[in-house]
Amino acid sequence: MAIVAMGATTAQAAPVTVGSPLTGPFIQGEASGGSGTFINLSLGEPGARVTSPVTGAVIGWSVIKAAGPFRLRVLRPAGGTAYTAVGSSSVAVATGPGGVETFSTAVPIQAGDAIGLDISKGNKIGIADEDPADVAAAWFPPIADGATASFAGAENEIEVGFNAVVQPAPTLTGIAPTSGSIKGGTAVTITGTDFAGVSGVSFGGVAAAFTVGSEGQITATAPPAKRGKVDVTVTTVAGTTAAAKFAYTGCVVPQLKGKKLKAAKKKLRKASCTLGKVKLRGDATTKTGRVVKQSRKAGKLLAPGTKVNVTLG
Repeated sequence: MAIVAMGATTAQAAPVTVGSPLTGPFIQGEASGGSGTFINLSLGEPGARVTSPVTGAVIGWSVIKAAGPFRLRVLRPAGGTAYTAVGSSSVAVATGPGGVETFSTAVPIQAGDAIGLDISKGNKIGIADEDPADVAAAWFPPIADGATASFAGAENEIEVGFNAVVQPAPTLTGIAPTSGSIKGGTAVTITGTDFAGVSGVSFGGVAAAFTVGSEGQITATAPPAKRGKVDVTVTTVAGTTAAAKFAYTGCVVPQLKGKKLKAAKKKLRKASCTLGKVKLRGDATTKTGRVVKQSRKAGKLLAPGTKVNVTLG
């Protein structure tokens, strides 16, 4: 570990922040020991996290008093001092040497993962060196995506000035109603958590129009589909929810020929259809007559509740 102090203070707040709070007396330090990946193993500030408490995605990251290109890495503990690099941001250039600079990204992260920062030799980053609870470490050269390695060494009373903002993965807790017409158009209320930044709602893999009412509620319009149950999912930059089931219902016109009216009604109800007009032929009555003609062809798949007219003879 080799960051040399060189010699104001600002703050970075976010719903879920991993890494340095970027508060306190940071001074500018230089990576003099060679290019490497740096990590905070312990932070002394109350509430500071060195690992993500949630699974989701890093949607932004920040550095303080920094100058030079940097890359954020997601590091997964592999036992002892070993970590696996499981993802990284694109390279961002901090112009420094002022306060906090923030960059957007979209890198998956799991609960328990840590973050690291690639710093090239000679580049500058803010460091704090007053809290005995702070511990930092480094890999030389930088750890590459997909690689597993133990860090080169740890140094006490050093806090490297960078952090990441994590958006938790969305969850889906329910939908209402749970069924609708095969013709589409049913307004479905989807409830859950962490719906910020929704990029898509899907019914059976088909994109649906939607509006986000809050981070816990979405209203989506079910697209047309075949009869049966499909999976409903919500996708954000932080991931895709588990599925809820939505049943598409429709009138599958039954064969009614030869049936008395009572039996025809029963078949229509079972098929999600409705009896329409009843015509009588000859001396037939509603009790004695049998269906000799129907207005909808048997086997047709129509909207639920479709009326089927019959003629009794």
